Amino acid sequence: QVQLVESGGGLVQAGGSLRLSCAASGTRLSINGMGWYRQTLGNERELVADITRGGSTNYADSVRGRFTISRDNAKNTVYLQMNSLKPEDSSVYYCKVEYGSWRTNSWGRGTQVTVSS
Repeated sequence: QVQLVESGGGLVQAGGSLRLSCAASGTRLSINGMGWYRQTLGNERELVADITRGGSTNYADSVRGRFTISRDNAKNTVYLQMNSLKPEDSSVYYCKVEYGSWRTNSWGRGTQVTVSS
């Protein structure tokens, strides 16, 4: 089972920036897709952005142009640079990775992002 360690969440004012990191460890299998999701209380978890091993990216409409996802395959780490943050971006952000030929998913524990107005 892949272990994921997320970091970088916190409290920021509207218009500010944060950078989330998620490092994967515990497997020799290839890490395929990596992504960030978010969930607020009472709502379903939603995709924020994901990235393939080759670097193709996909973004939710609500964050496109403000957030940038990237990854370092040598470090098995995925990043989410969040700029021009809005109060509605406040949420718990979860990292997810897909690995191995069975396309197994593993989730991080989440990191809180709070944007004050």
